[in-house]
Amino acid sequence: MTSDRVKPDAMYQLGERDLLTTMLDNHRATLMWKCSGLTDEQLRLRSVEPATLSLIGLVRHLTGVEDGWLAEWDDREPTMIYGTGGASFDEVDTADVAAALAAWQAQVVESRRIVAAHDLDKVLRYSDGDEVSLRYVLAHLIEEYARHNGHADLLRQRIDGATGE
Repeated sequence: MTSDRVKPDAMYQLGERDLLTTMLDNHRATLMWKCSGLTDEQLRLRSVEPATLSLIGLVRHLTGVEDGWLAEWDDREPTMIYGTGGASFDEVDTADVAAALAAWQAQVVESRRIVAAHDLDKVLRYSDGDEVSLRYVLAHLIEEYARHNGHADLLRQRIDGATGE
């Protein structure tokens, strides 16, 4: 996955699908940028104690979020690779950083494939009974990444002072 972002003015006239997927990819690229150039120890660092947030924990969490929201669109159960709830933030002191980054990148590829296979207007009845459009799923993923990229910005600034998009 590349950490290149599309400039906002390049998105001003995009159609809905391209706009949503480009914005989501921009948020993914932002998270990658926040994780780049750091050691495994820095990625595991819970630098805003007593919170359990770490950059690698955010990566693991967002891997699970994408899988959780899109698995049923692929007619399968979510893998829950890191457990449920906040488990993705737990036990990061011994987390395999390379494996976590690879799992996230693989999930992004899988998510793109699933999204490309469905119309934005399609509604899916989830196993919990909720009926949700793919449009909502993309908007929710953008929201989730935006929230956690704010956390990532604070974590990264605390680790080495780096700031920015």
